[in-house]
Amino acid sequence: MSSRYKQQALDYHAGPRPGKVGTQITKPCITQHDLSLAYTPGVAEPCLAIARDHSAVYDYTTKGNLVAVISNGTAVLGLGDIGPAASKPVMEGKAVLFKAFADIDVFDIEVNTNNPHEFIETVTRIAPTFGGINLEDIAAPACFEIEKALIHELDIPVFHDDQHGTAIIVAASLLKEIEIQNKKIEHVRVVCLGAGAAGLASMHLLKALGAKDENLFMIDRSGVIHSGRDDLNEYKQEFALETPLRTLGEAINGADVFIGVSGPDLLAPELLASMAERPVIFALSNPDPEILPELAHKTRNDLIMGTGRSDYPNQVNNVLGFPFIFRGALDVHAKCINQSMQLAAVHALADLAHKPVPREVLQAYNLDTLVFGRDYIIPKPLDPRLIDTVPLAVSNAAIGSGVARKFPADAAHKQAV
Repeated sequence: MSSRYKQQALDYHAGPRPGKVGTQITKPCITQHDLSLAYTPGVAEPCLAIARDHSAVYDYTTKGNLVAVISNGTAVLGLGDIGPAASKPVMEGKAVLFKAFADIDVFDIEVNTNNPHEFIETVTRIAPTFGGINLEDIAAPACFEIEKALIHELDIPVFHDDQHGTAIIVAASLLKEIEIQNKKIEHVRVVCLGAGAAGLASMHLLKALGAKDENLFMIDRSGVIHSGRDDLNEYKQEFALETPLRTLGEAINGADVFIGVSGPDLLAPELLASMAERPVIFALSNPDPEILPELAHKTRNDLIMGTGRSDYPNQVNNVLGFPFIFRGALDVHAKCINQSMQLAAVHALADLAHKPVPREVLQAYNLDTLVFGRDYIIPKPLDPRLIDTVPLAVSNAAIGSGVARKFPADAAHKQAV
């Protein structure tokens, strides 16, 4: 980034008021009568109603449209362990996206601990305030322990976006890419470079879509994750294969799909050249991918590629997922965001890519045309149809899987239409 751009970013965050988010009241507060309803004595009535029936909290407070974005700053974007205070601009940014894309209110909360048990206890104690918890930028493997414990403890959605958000967009993109490449999910051989939150969650979701265990090769800093290793945590153990392959070069030879969630320039051209015909490449390290698209296309003319960057086609962008997934979960007061709801989001995104792109999307991206194909395999983040399709699919999946507590009368009808 240029020094001018860096200063623009600092100025943007500094003024006219520091930060990017704030709060505002939603009811009139002009007259004495307004004040008496907002606070004492009128406020006693909703308090008593909630004391009699705890579900009434959704009727009389902001809980049903309020999400906590919570981090301890141990794995922030490409910046690493910079601590809770330094993570706050990112968490505020996440709040902006929730509000801008799905009209969801957010409190960002930065927790000053690297101890998973302390983090879990903190979130558990404040959870009654919220309708959902979005965990963010928490290092692996602690993030797995934290999410698992909170899902068990709480009766509201808990969603670690670095895991599942990335996995959902990767899965939706992959379904479209292998369709174009004339391949089937149950037959493709996948190599995932990076066995942290995003990599492990992506492999879980691909399995749910039909990928075979024996075709999923995960690679960490020590090489291929195989059954002969004694240094694997419980989360990596699930993907340990009985295989003689030990290196990325050995695993990627003949592979159909490469998913990079690791670091820059780790997919050398000769490794890409060794892959099967019509390969699919996800080079998601950001801002510097595992291989630059220019080099990848120079190496192979039969590939389809996605990155995490907005200046290349097929951006794998989590904003396609989390605002709309939470919107669907909140709309039916879901107890969790389960795999059925995640898969519903995958298919909703994948199906939308086939449909004609609205003119306002073309205008937003300064394009003349955009049709399903090698350079457009997933909707753009500014597509206004996302808010009408993904939340509804997620809501209906919540109802169908038995985790909803509110049942909009027209949900099934809208889905059928």
